[in-house]
Amino acid sequence: MRLQLSLPNNKKIQKSIAITGSKSETNRSLLLQALFPNIKIENLSNSDDGEVMQKGLAKSEGEVDIHHAGTAMRFLTGYFASQPDKKIVLTGSQRMQERPIKVLVEALRSLGADIEYVKEEGYPPLKINGKRLVKSQVSLPANISSQYISSLLLIAPSLENGLELELIGKITSVPYIKMTLALLEQIGVETSFDENMIKVSPKTNVEDTTLVVESDWSSASYFYSIAAMSKIGTEIQLSSYKESSLQGDSVLANIYRDFGVDTEFSNNTILLKKTSEVKSAHLEYDLSNAPDIAQTISVTCLGLGIGCHLTGLHTLPIKETDRLAALQTELGKFGAKVDIDSESLTLTAQPQLTSGVEVDTYNDHRMAMAFGPLALKTDFVVNDAEVVSKSYPDFWNDLVTLGFGVKEM
Repeated sequence: MRLQLSLPNNKKIQKSIAITGSKSETNRSLLLQALFPNIKIENLSNSDDGEVMQKGLAKSEGEVDIHHAGTAMRFLTGYFASQPDKKIVLTGSQRMQERPIKVLVEALRSLGADIEYVKEEGYPPLKINGKRLVKSQVSLPANISSQYISSLLLIAPSLENGLELELIGKITSVPYIKMTLALLEQIGVETSFDENMIKVSPKTNVEDTTLVVESDWSSASYFYSIAAMSKIGTEIQLSSYKESSLQGDSVLANIYRDFGVDTEFSNNTILLKKTSEVKSAHLEYDLSNAPDIAQTISVTCLGLGIGCHLTGLHTLPIKETDRLAALQTELGKFGAKVDIDSESLTLTAQPQLTSGVEVDTYNDHRMAMAFGPLALKTDFVVNDAEVVSKSYPDFWNDLVTLGFGVKEM
C-alpha cells in the first residue's frame, strides 16, 4: 500500500487520540499469563506483534512463525526452552533469520536448554525441545538488546531455583529491564537489581492478578513530533498514560520540552501543548535507554530545520532493518546531510526540504510512522505503509483524525 501524505488544512491541531496498549508490556504480560494462567490482562495491544505472541504461546509442537516480531522471537525462545514437552521450531521472516540470537541461545544452553540451529549458526530458525531447567546462574553482556535479558527474567520465576543473572559491562536499555522486573513484582515475585546483578526468586503460583497495559509511549512519540512541527497553541490529548510509566520512551515528555512541547498528566491521559518554538539550532541526546525514538527525533529535527547528534544507538542496526543506514538514506532523500557510525547519527540542519519524495519503509513500522508527521512540512509518498500494523494498526486513521491528508495511491 502506497500513501500520499499532505498537509492538514489547519496546522493548529486540537484533537484527542486513544492509543493501543504497549506491545512491550503486552508481550511481557502474555508470557507471564502463560506461566501463571490466573493472571488477567486489560488493554492488550492490537498490534501484529501481540497477535503472533498469543498464537505462539498457544502451541505445544510444530512450527511457530513470528514473522517480523523480534520481541516474540526472543521471549518465545526462553519460554519454549523452559517448558517440558514443548517441541517447537521457532522461525520468522527472512529479515528475522538475519537477526542474531546466539547470545540468548548460549545463555539458555548454559542453564540446560536443548536448542539447535536449523540453518545458520547463531540465527533463527531454532529447534527447541523444552526441558525443566534447574541451573540458576547465568551471565550476559550488558550492552546487548534488553529483550535477551528480559527473556530470561520472564521465565525466571518458573524455574526450580529462580535465576541469578550477571550483566557484564555497561548496561543499556535499563528502563526495559526495570519494566520486566516491575511486572514480576506486580504478580508477587521477589526480585533485586543491585549494580550488575539481577536476582529473581522462584514462584510456584501467584494470586489472582490483573495487569493493566499502559498505552505505548513509542507510539506517542509521533504525536510529540506532530506537536513540535505544528503551530503554537496546538493541543493533542492521548490516552491511556501514567506519569509513573514503566516504559523507557516516557522520557519523551522531557526531551520534547526542547522542541517547545509541554506535557500535562491528568486521569491517565497526557495533553501535549505546543507553547513555544524550538530555541536551539542543534540538539544532542544519549538514547541508550530509549533507542526506539531516534527515528522520531531525527525526523522532527529535519522538519524544524535544526541539527542533532544522537548517540547510544548501537542496537539499531539489528532491528527490523538497519535503522541507522535506513535513516541516512531516507532523510537524505529530503536533502539532509546525515553522518552515521556504529552507534550514532548526526543530522546537519537543512532549511529547505525536497518535496515529492518516496519514503521506503524496509518492513519497519517505525520508519513509516516516524516520517508521517513530516507531512506538516512537505508532501511525500510512503511506500509499504501497511507495516504500521506491527505495532499501531490505527496510525494512518489517527493522522486523518488530526486533519492530515492521507490518500491511497
